[in-house]
Amino acid sequence: MDLISDNQLFCLIEELVLQHSPSGAEQEIDGWLLERFATLGQETWQDAAGNLIVKVPGKNPGAIAITAHKDEIGAIVKSIDNRGRVEVRKLGGAFPWVYGEGVVDLLGDHACISGILSFGSRHVSHEAPQKAQQDQAPLQWQNAWVETKCTPKELDAAGVRPGTRMVVGKHRKRPFRLKDYIASYTLDNKASVAILLELARNLQRPLVDIYLVASAKEEVGAIGALYFSQRQALDALIALEICPLASEYVIKEGSAPVLLSQDGYGLYDEGLNGLIRQAATRRKIPLQLATINGFGSDGSIAMKYGHVPRAACLGFPTQNTHGYEIAHLGAIIHCIEILYTFCTQVQVDYENIQKSQLKGRWGVLDFMKG
Repeated sequence: MDLISDNQLFCLIEELVLQHSPSGAEQEIDGWLLERFATLGQETWQDAAGNLIVKVPGKNPGAIAITAHKDEIGAIVKSIDNRGRVEVRKLGGAFPWVYGEGVVDLLGDHACISGILSFGSRHVSHEAPQKAQQDQAPLQWQNAWVETKCTPKELDAAGVRPGTRMVVGKHRKRPFRLKDYIASYTLDNKASVAILLELARNLQRPLVDIYLVASAKEEVGAIGALYFSQRQALDALIALEICPLASEYVIKEGSAPVLLSQDGYGLYDEGLNGLIRQAATRRKIPLQLATINGFGSDGSIAMKYGHVPRAACLGFPTQNTHGYEIAHLGAIIHCIEILYTFCTQVQVDYENIQKSQLKGRWGVLDFMKG
């Protein structure tokens, strides 16, 4: 395995972060990823739901999908007034106070228009709605707007309309290095897409067919993963994700990835988790185990709706999730190593996993000689 370095990973994630991809308007990152995948010599396509898929043929029967969603949260245009002020509402789990006032990009049909996400002046009395935001109420999207200084006619010419997506401006997105950590907007889930790219670069002949899926519209209901898993027969699906750091969870920051047993949508498969834990053990990589709330992934949602028999979620500890996120570069690299080992050195016998689960034991592992 040709393992990526911290510096190379930082640069790769930086490139991904700078490709805008709000849910349902993911064309910019689609073009970038298709070009990148084309250089790897693997079978690649985009399906009707907008997922980008790389198939790596395996030596034996069976199929596993590894997903990382390529969309990001943001806002969606609701209306435009006669002054060119644009009213927006949340897209995914976005909050205006997380972004703060500053440059945002409106992705028009014909041009990108940059404007300022605005909350109003602070030098006001109780007669102004902004006073309550200073002292009492949290800032809501209905109290924010995008100031463009464009006329309605100019915005119309750019293709800015109700339904246009808004994202953080590119110059605010550029990642920042904090020693071994990367800090940026949209590490959820561009850092996981970097893991997919590295797997696509390194995997040659895995034990079973591996589908690497850059999934679409995850932030608004895992729409892409549900579409793919409904149409492609899979033995299992592993979702790559950020994993929130919070005082209520046992997760610690640092280079140890996290494997979930449960999230807000339900349980993950214990047999599949056992195989991933064994792969981590083989690489001598510490793995944190957790259950969390207020969270879902391609894996838990696809499993809940009966699209896959087994699912897992492997992530890296992340501060400030759905904000200016911070994650350890080593944890992201460890996710690559674990999944590479899982795909190439762990022989998965799903029938025996089922039998073992009924007996209360782990599934079968056959570590192949390197």
